[in-house]
Amino acid sequence: MTPTEVIKFAKERGAKMVDLKFVDLPGMWQHFTIPMSELSEGTFEEGLSIDGSSIRGWRSIHESDMTVLPDPKSAKIDPFMEAPTLSLICDVVTPDTHEPYDRDPRQIAKKAVAFLKSTGIADTAFFGPEAEFFIFDDVRYEQTAYGGFYHVDSDEATWNTGRDEGGRNLGYKPRHKEGYFPALPIDSLHDLRTEICLELEKCGINVERQHHEVATAGQGEINIRFDTLVEVADKMMWFKYIVKNVARRHGKTATFMPKPIFGDNGSGMHCHMSLWKNNEPLFAGDKYAGLSQNALHYIGGVLKHAPALCAITNPTTNSYKRLVPGFEAPVKLAYSYRNRSAAMRIPNTGPSPKAKRIEFRTPDPSANVYLAFAAMLMAGIDGIVNKINPGDPLDKDIYGLAPEEAQKVPSVPATLDEALANLKNDSSFLLKGDVFSQDFLNTWVAYKYDRELIPMQQRPSPYEFYLYFDM
Repeated sequence: MTPTEVIKFAKERGAKMVDLKFVDLPGMWQHFTIPMSELSEGTFEEGLSIDGSSIRGWRSIHESDMTVLPDPKSAKIDPFMEAPTLSLICDVVTPDTHEPYDRDPRQIAKKAVAFLKSTGIADTAFFGPEAEFFIFDDVRYEQTAYGGFYHVDSDEATWNTGRDEGGRNLGYKPRHKEGYFPALPIDSLHDLRTEICLELEKCGINVERQHHEVATAGQGEINIRFDTLVEVADKMMWFKYIVKNVARRHGKTATFMPKPIFGDNGSGMHCHMSLWKNNEPLFAGDKYAGLSQNALHYIGGVLKHAPALCAITNPTTNSYKRLVPGFEAPVKLAYSYRNRSAAMRIPNTGPSPKAKRIEFRTPDPSANVYLAFAAMLMAGIDGIVNKINPGDPLDKDIYGLAPEEAQKVPSVPATLDEALANLKNDSSFLLKGDVFSQDFLNTWVAYKYDRELIPMQQRPSPYEFYLYFDM
């Protein structure tokens, strides 16, 4: 839509307010709202001012002025606000020159696409993320100087089979690792996920399927249709927003935290990728698993840079509680046809060249999707440009490898600290084309250390009391 069409669209739907959304450094939407009367065609060119010093990882207070530019193509009616409200996703620019702000994740994603085109390799990058999540009935947590705890609960959790529910405990609670995917009544959240799907489709986001996932206690997955990089990142922001707010509508809470439950599967965000040029697919060919040489080199780039990529695609300390053996999370940096135990899977998509793609299974949904997709694309481009050989495929159950054989296969980092160290040592592929700036990468690493890693390392955990209190 053009700015003129956006204003017409909003008026036809009775919009009273306009919500301006933009994404912060960790990957959460921030927003502010103006009356519809304040929106004009000029707003899309002139933008609106915000205080950048109040946004995580952005400006210092002495340089806080920033400008957001609404993207007219992003216009939708927000499905959750009581007053009819037009929603616009914004890019962040500097107020004096309107140059893209180099710490704005959406601008970084746009620059990654522009860099791809500049190489001549391809003109389009398609991404299809599959973000898993949990829907809980209760969550409580606290951290003080003298104590700390967390507690999550779900009516369908297997640990509640013996709970007194006033004569209404009917059982049918999926056991650990048995949530994939029995029918109703064991799947108690089918209707809620369907409601999420319908809200997504009202917002113009095509849904392919929905189902319960492997873990007990309300783990689910809803797959949306693949799209170009920036567009699908926008859709993933809407996806998270809709999942959380539909859950809230029903007095429940949703989380994309990778590993909220010990002893059961965590939530991943498997990412399907393909490159196209002049409307022709570039990943189909006559090599292994029907791939092209470019596709194999792309895989080589992602696998080579994966230890550094993890600092962006798996960006939390909790991410590495998912990336452990035994819970279907891919920890070995190998590629394989149809094989879900490999970090890079080549799906069996049939004979159509247009369906040929690769699937990177390591990322999780705590990632800032704009940064994660941009970083994966940059690693793949580096693989193609430098003809990086991915090595031989590993066509066996990697989870079941003997220890001596498993040691020969590279692994993902074991901690966020290790991933950040890899990023500091291997970041040049991200700097090409000024897609990621050195300032951004320095800020990202410092933020992760100062706001997450060091505070986590300094605080006792409940399990440490279990292990050490009687020493």
